[in-house]
Amino acid sequence: MHIAYIHQHFSTRTGATGTRSYELSQRLIEAGHQVTLISGVNELSALKEDPNARVTESDVDGIRVLSVSEPYKNAMGFIQRVRAFGRFAKTAGRLVKKIDADLVFATSTPLTVGVPGMRGAKHLGVPFVFEVRDLWPEIPIAMGIVKNPLLKWYLKRLEVKIYRAANWINALSPGIRKGICATGYPESQTSMIPNASDLDVFKPIPKGIDDSKYGRPDDFKLVFTGAHGLANGLDAVLDAIIELKNRGETGIHFNFIGHGGMKPGLMERCKLENLQDWVSWVEPMPKQQLAEILPRMDVGMMILKNLPAFYYGTSPNKFFDYIASGLPVLNNYPGWLAGLIEENNCGKVVSPDDPKAFADAVLWMRDHPDELKAMGPRSRKLAESQFSRQVLGEKFVGILEQVYEQSKTT
Repeated sequence: MHIAYIHQHFSTRTGATGTRSYELSQRLIEAGHQVTLISGVNELSALKEDPNARVTESDVDGIRVLSVSEPYKNAMGFIQRVRAFGRFAKTAGRLVKKIDADLVFATSTPLTVGVPGMRGAKHLGVPFVFEVRDLWPEIPIAMGIVKNPLLKWYLKRLEVKIYRAANWINALSPGIRKGICATGYPESQTSMIPNASDLDVFKPIPKGIDDSKYGRPDDFKLVFTGAHGLANGLDAVLDAIIELKNRGETGIHFNFIGHGGMKPGLMERCKLENLQDWVSWVEPMPKQQLAEILPRMDVGMMILKNLPAFYYGTSPNKFFDYIASGLPVLNNYPGWLAGLIEENNCGKVVSPDDPKAFADAVLWMRDHPDELKAMGPRSRKLAESQFSRQVLGEKFVGILEQVYEQSKTT
């Protein structure tokens, strides 16, 4: 089977962002299938491109990659993003129609990747499988990014149109699956394969790191990885740091690895509030390098802006990296991940927008080293038992094979 795979934000392990599409493509290739992947150019993906060409073709570990010269950055404004999404979708639409594919698979975000997906599949006369990583337009509407009533109507209409064109839809979280079915799409044609833990990359190792960039050797170290955007709500951590500082606490250090549109403002706030000794701002790094840093920290932080749409509607890569690394997790919002943490006793969950509760949880984790030490193996066990990349990847391959076989009998 030849799969045309559309993902605007594709990255490999040499990049500094999520590698889901790379890993799933590898599972498809291992199963004997061929993958042609259409991607954009993400600032963290480390994909090679010809600056003079609209499309650069390359082989990435057996994946035929068609990289569209349509740069994207987290710091882009709304209008810039919309234009980048539209231009990529237009070019991807032309490319996918020229691929001798047996199935077209498109994965959001943005929602607009579904357009070349459904049109390409129709043109080729092959099945279309869509994957929803974040509920669009529900989340940008809830965040206040999309305000225009006409645009809301258009995006909701587009969402339903893409869903109805799909032979199958995969969701990355329980809330996303529920949102898909709420549009009238049949649950029997959906699956829930979340993000996964790369157990061969992230592994528990002894704590402690001697690089002063991450704090003093004896500091209690917490880490956050990934985008520093509006959705991440990282001011909540700075609020908790101020609370800790006002209590006279010392010996605690917070590490933020990544970047995004809100990072400059967060760094400026640190200066204004005199929090520099509490915080390190670290540039994004490739997955292999990150895997050397994460396990040496004491706690991984799951932080999101307090929006109900996020509670069950997200599947953040960082969580699965944390638990694979054997890190206890501190989570500041309710939902399915909070439930997993509590059920498996592998971290602490606090109420959103409550810096005192956040500070209390940090101090409890610091002051109960034996309990904290026991949480680490439980995190790793959760990763191994429920979120193995290999197991979830095989399930993904099986679904695409099933959809393809069914299409031949109808």
